[in-house]
Amino acid sequence: MKAKTHPKYFADATVTCACGRTFTVGSTKEKLEVEICSGCHPFYTGNEKLMDAAGRVEKFKARRAAAHKSK
Repeated sequence: MKAKTHPKYFADATVTCACGRTFTVGSTKEKLEVEICSGCHPFYTGNEKLMDAAGRVEKFKARRAAAHKSK
């Protein structure tokens, strides 16, 4: 193997999420900042967060309900 081809590995790299949660992982970067983690992601928490822009969610739900009625 060639010498000095691999980056330095940090076994205790600190990950900081936008929600405030911090945890450690192994990484080639010493500090990581993420926007979403398993502590705040809707898939893992079970909370559905809908960001409605100009009533798009309601329009989608209405079209879906109309499609189910016509079946």
